[in-house]
Amino acid sequence: MLIDSHCHLDRLKLDCYDGDLEKALNAARQAGVERVLCVGIDLEHADAVIDLADTYQDVYASVGIHPLEKDAAEPDLQTLLGYAKHPRVIAIGESGLDYYYSPDNKALQQERFRIHLQAATQSQLPIIVHTRDAREDTLDLIRQHGDLEKGGVLHCFTESWEMAREAMDLNYFISISGIVTFRNATELREVVKKIPLDRLLIETDSPYLAPVPHRGKPNEPRYLPDVAKCVAELKGITTEELADITGENFFRLFPKAAAC
Repeated sequence: MLIDSHCHLDRLKLDCYDGDLEKALNAARQAGVERVLCVGIDLEHADAVIDLADTYQDVYASVGIHPLEKDAAEPDLQTLLGYAKHPRVIAIGESGLDYYYSPDNKALQQERFRIHLQAATQSQLPIIVHTRDAREDTLDLIRQHGDLEKGGVLHCFTESWEMAREAMDLNYFISISGIVTFRNATELREVVKKIPLDRLLIETDSPYLAPVPHRGKPNEPRYLPDVAKCVAELKGITTEELADITGENFFRLFPKAAAC
Protein backbone atom coordinates (compact mmCIF):
# COMPACT_ATOMS: atom_id res chain seq x y z
CA MET A 1 0.00 0.00 0.00
CA LEU A 2 1.47 3.32 -1.10
CA ILE A 3 1.12 5.81 1.79
CA ASP A 4 2.24 9.42 1.94
CA SER A 5 3.37 9.43 5.56
CA HIS A 6 3.84 13.21 5.76
CA CYS A 7 2.21 16.01 3.83
CA HIS A 8 0.40 19.28 4.48
CA LEU A 9 -2.91 19.10 2.65
CA ASP A 10 -4.08 22.34 4.23
CA ARG A 11 -1.19 24.14 2.48
CA LEU A 12 -1.32 22.56 -0.97
CA LYS A 13 -1.19 24.81 -4.00
CA LEU A 14 -4.48 24.03 -5.71
CA ASP A 15 -4.41 26.42 -8.68
CA CYS A 16 -4.33 23.57 -11.20
CA TYR A 17 -7.30 21.97 -9.43
CA ASP A 18 -9.51 25.08 -9.40
CA GLY A 19 -8.92 25.32 -5.67
CA ASP A 20 -10.55 21.93 -5.11
CA LEU A 21 -8.69 19.63 -2.70
CA GLU A 22 -10.91 16.72 -3.69
CA LYS A 23 -9.46 16.90 -7.21
CA ALA A 24 -5.90 16.87 -5.82
CA LEU A 25 -6.71 13.84 -3.70
CA ASN A 26 -8.30 12.09 -6.65
CA ALA A 27 -5.12 12.70 -8.66
CA ALA A 28 -3.13 11.08 -5.84
CA ARG A 29 -5.51 8.13 -5.70
CA GLN A 30 -5.22 7.64 -9.45
CA ALA A 31 -1.42 7.62 -9.01
CA GLY A 32 -1.80 4.76 -6.52
CA VAL A 33 -1.54 6.68 -3.25
CA GLU A 34 -4.04 5.00 -0.92
CA ARG A 35 -3.51 6.86 2.37
CA VAL A 36 -2.23 10.29 3.41
CA LEU A 37 -1.14 11.68 6.77
CA CYS A 38 -1.87 15.41 6.98
CA VAL A 39 0.59 16.89 9.47
CA GLY A 40 -0.16 20.03 11.45
CA ILE A 41 2.46 22.72 12.01
CA ASP A 42 0.61 25.05 14.39
CA LEU A 43 -2.33 24.91 16.75
CA GLU A 44 -4.16 27.77 15.02
CA HIS A 45 -4.90 25.42 12.12
CA ALA A 46 -5.21 22.17 14.08
CA ASP A 47 -9.00 22.06 13.74
CA ALA A 48 -8.74 22.53 9.98
CA VAL A 49 -6.27 19.66 9.70
CA ILE A 50 -8.54 17.39 11.75
CA ASP A 51 -11.55 18.44 9.67
CA LEU A 52 -9.77 17.15 6.57
CA ALA A 53 -9.26 13.78 8.23
CA ASP A 54 -12.91 13.75 9.25
CA THR A 55 -13.98 14.57 5.69
CA TYR A 56 -11.81 12.09 3.78
CA GLN A 57 -11.60 8.46 4.89
CA ASP A 58 -8.12 8.02 3.39
CA VAL A 59 -6.66 11.00 5.30
CA TYR A 60 -5.28 10.91 8.84
CA ALA A 61 -4.20 13.85 11.00
CA SER A 62 -1.49 14.82 13.45
CA VAL A 63 -1.26 17.93 15.62
CA GLY A 64 1.79 19.90 16.66
CA ILE A 65 3.94 23.01 16.24
CA HIS A 66 6.81 23.10 13.74
CA PRO A 67 10.09 24.37 15.25
CA LEU A 68 10.31 27.15 12.67
CA GLU A 69 6.86 28.53 13.53
CA LYS A 70 8.34 31.18 15.82
CA ASP A 71 5.17 33.23 16.13
CA ALA A 72 2.82 30.30 16.72
CA ALA A 73 0.88 30.07 19.95
CA GLU A 74 2.86 28.22 22.57
CA PRO A 75 2.02 24.53 22.94
CA ASP A 76 0.07 23.57 26.02
CA LEU A 77 0.30 19.98 27.21
CA GLN A 78 -3.41 19.68 27.99
CA THR A 79 -4.36 21.16 24.62
CA LEU A 80 -2.20 18.64 22.77
CA LEU A 81 -3.61 15.81 24.87
CA GLY A 82 -7.13 17.00 24.06
CA TYR A 83 -6.44 16.85 20.34
CA ALA A 84 -4.79 13.45 20.73
CA LYS A 85 -8.11 11.98 21.88
CA HIS A 86 -9.71 12.61 18.50
CA PRO A 87 -10.13 9.29 16.66
CA ARG A 88 -8.52 10.60 13.47
CA VAL A 89 -5.42 12.07 15.18
CA ILE A 90 -2.83 9.30 14.98
CA ALA A 91 0.34 11.17 16.03
CA ILE A 92 1.77 14.19 17.80
CA GLY A 93 3.77 16.62 15.67
CA GLU A 94 5.42 17.72 13.80
CA SER A 95 7.79 19.08 16.38
CA GLY A 96 11.53 19.03 16.85
CA LEU A 97 14.62 21.17 16.45
CA ASP A 98 15.98 23.18 13.52
CA TYR A 99 19.29 24.91 14.18
CA TYR A 100 19.99 25.34 10.46
CA TYR A 101 17.32 27.93 9.77
CA SER A 102 16.73 29.11 13.33
CA PRO A 103 19.84 28.88 15.54
CA ASP A 104 18.88 31.93 17.63
CA ASN A 105 16.04 30.40 19.68
CA LYS A 106 17.36 26.99 20.69
CA ALA A 107 15.95 27.18 24.22
CA LEU A 108 12.43 27.90 22.94
CA GLN A 109 12.61 25.05 20.44
CA GLN A 110 13.85 22.65 23.09
CA GLU A 111 11.07 23.56 25.52
CA ARG A 112 8.41 23.13 22.83
CA PHE A 113 9.91 19.79 21.82
CA ARG A 114 9.85 18.60 25.45
CA ILE A 115 6.15 19.40 25.68
CA HIS A 116 5.40 17.50 22.47
CA LEU A 117 7.40 14.51 23.66
CA GLN A 118 5.51 14.56 26.95
CA ALA A 119 2.19 14.77 25.08
CA ALA A 120 3.17 11.82 22.90
CA THR A 121 4.17 9.81 25.96
CA GLN A 122 1.00 10.56 27.89
CA SER A 123 -1.30 10.03 24.90
CA GLN A 124 0.53 6.85 23.86
CA LEU A 125 0.92 8.18 20.32
CA PRO A 126 4.11 8.25 18.23
CA ILE A 127 5.75 11.59 17.54
CA ILE A 128 6.73 13.09 14.18
CA VAL A 129 10.11 14.82 14.48
CA HIS A 130 11.65 17.53 12.33
CA THR A 131 15.40 17.76 12.90
CA ARG A 132 18.13 19.67 11.12
CA ASP A 133 21.65 20.38 12.35
CA ALA A 134 20.55 19.45 15.88
CA ARG A 135 21.60 15.83 16.17
CA GLU A 136 22.75 15.62 19.78
CA ASP A 137 19.99 17.77 21.28
CA THR A 138 17.29 15.95 19.31
CA LEU A 139 18.46 12.52 20.42
CA ASP A 140 19.10 13.63 24.00
CA LEU A 141 15.60 15.06 24.38
CA ILE A 142 14.08 11.91 22.90
CA ARG A 143 16.04 9.80 25.40
CA GLN A 144 15.03 12.00 28.32
CA HIS A 145 11.36 12.67 27.54
CA GLY A 146 10.25 10.30 24.79
CA ASP A 147 8.35 7.04 24.94
CA LEU A 148 10.83 4.56 23.52
CA GLU A 149 8.14 1.90 23.25
CA LYS A 150 5.84 3.94 21.00
CA GLY A 151 8.76 5.66 19.30
CA GLY A 152 8.29 7.99 16.38
CA VAL A 153 9.74 9.05 13.05
CA LEU A 154 12.44 11.43 11.89
CA HIS A 155 10.68 12.82 8.85
CA CYS A 156 12.19 14.25 5.66
CA PHE A 157 15.51 12.85 6.81
CA THR A 158 18.68 14.51 5.51
CA GLU A 159 21.11 13.86 8.34
CA SER A 160 23.95 11.35 8.72
CA TRP A 161 23.88 7.57 8.89
CA GLU A 162 25.13 7.84 12.47
CA MET A 163 22.07 9.84 13.48
CA ALA A 164 19.75 7.47 11.64
CA ARG A 165 21.33 4.49 13.41
CA GLU A 166 21.05 6.11 16.85
CA ALA A 167 17.42 7.06 16.20
CA MET A 168 16.55 3.54 15.10
CA ASP A 169 18.15 2.26 18.30
CA LEU A 170 15.56 4.44 20.10
CA ASN A 171 12.73 2.72 18.18
CA TYR A 172 12.35 5.47 15.57
CA PHE A 173 11.58 5.13 11.89
CA ILE A 174 13.28 7.14 9.14
CA SER A 175 11.13 8.81 6.48
CA ILE A 176 12.52 9.77 3.09
CA SER A 177 11.17 12.61 0.97
CA GLY A 178 11.71 13.76 -2.61
CA ILE A 179 15.09 15.19 -1.61
CA VAL A 180 16.48 11.70 -2.27
CA THR A 181 15.89 12.30 -6.00
CA PHE A 182 17.87 15.55 -6.10
CA ARG A 183 21.16 15.52 -8.02
CA ASN A 184 23.17 16.76 -5.02
CA ALA A 185 21.70 14.19 -2.57
CA THR A 186 24.52 11.66 -2.98
CA GLU A 187 25.17 11.31 0.76
CA LEU A 188 21.48 10.85 1.53
CA ARG A 189 21.19 8.11 -1.08
CA GLU A 190 24.05 6.27 0.62
CA VAL A 191 22.23 6.56 3.94
CA VAL A 192 19.03 5.19 2.39
CA LYS A 193 20.92 2.14 1.16
CA LYS A 194 21.85 1.34 4.78
CA ILE A 195 18.46 1.86 6.44
CA PRO A 196 16.78 -1.50 7.16
CA LEU A 197 13.58 -1.94 5.20
CA ASP A 198 11.57 -2.47 8.38
CA ARG A 199 12.48 1.05 9.59
CA LEU A 200 11.69 2.93 6.40
CA LEU A 201 8.84 5.28 5.45
CA ILE A 202 8.33 7.54 2.43
CA GLU A 203 6.65 10.91 2.13
CA THR A 204 6.18 13.97 -0.07
CA ASP A 205 6.24 16.74 2.59
CA SER A 206 4.07 18.53 0.04
CA PRO A 207 3.66 21.30 -0.94
CA TYR A 208 7.44 21.46 -0.46
CA LEU A 209 10.37 19.58 -2.04
CA ALA A 210 8.82 18.21 -5.21
CA PRO A 211 10.85 15.22 -6.44
CA VAL A 212 12.57 14.94 -9.79
CA PRO A 213 11.13 15.22 -12.44
CA HIS A 214 8.76 17.78 -10.89
CA ARG A 215 11.30 20.11 -9.29
CA GLY A 216 10.24 23.72 -9.46
CA LYS A 217 6.56 22.81 -9.17
CA PRO A 218 4.47 22.83 -6.00
CA ASN A 219 4.65 19.34 -4.53
CA GLU A 220 1.58 17.18 -3.94
CA PRO A 221 0.78 13.62 -2.83
CA ARG A 222 0.41 12.33 -6.39
CA TYR A 223 4.19 12.66 -6.80
CA LEU A 224 4.86 10.05 -4.10
CA PRO A 225 5.45 7.28 -6.68
CA ASP A 226 8.53 9.17 -7.88
CA VAL A 227 9.95 9.05 -4.35
CA ALA A 228 9.04 5.38 -4.08
CA LYS A 229 10.71 4.54 -7.39
CA CYS A 230 13.99 6.17 -6.39
CA VAL A 231 14.06 4.55 -2.94
CA ALA A 232 13.14 1.14 -4.37
CA GLU A 233 16.01 1.34 -6.86
CA LEU A 234 18.43 2.18 -4.04
CA LYS A 235 17.16 -0.80 -2.03
CA GLY A 236 17.26 -3.17 -5.00
CA ILE A 237 13.56 -4.05 -4.88
CA THR A 238 10.51 -3.24 -6.97
CA THR A 239 8.38 -0.19 -6.35
CA GLU A 240 5.48 -2.49 -5.51
CA GLU A 241 7.57 -4.28 -2.88
CA LEU A 242 8.64 -0.98 -1.38
CA ALA A 243 5.03 0.22 -1.26
CA ASP A 244 3.97 -2.93 0.58
CA ILE A 245 6.84 -2.74 3.08
CA THR A 246 6.51 0.96 3.85
CA GLY A 247 2.74 0.59 4.08
CA GLU A 248 3.13 -2.13 6.69
CA ASN A 249 5.68 0.03 8.51
CA PHE A 250 3.21 2.91 8.57
CA PHE A 251 0.59 0.89 10.38
CA ARG A 252 3.18 -0.52 12.78
CA LEU A 253 4.28 2.98 13.72
CA PHE A 254 0.76 4.45 13.71
CA PRO A 255 -1.45 1.60 14.95
CA LYS A 256 -4.31 4.00 15.68
CA ALA A 257 -4.66 4.44 11.90
CA ALA A 258 -5.78 0.84 11.54
CA ALA A 259 -8.79 1.55 13.74
CA CYS A 260 -9.89 4.69 11.90
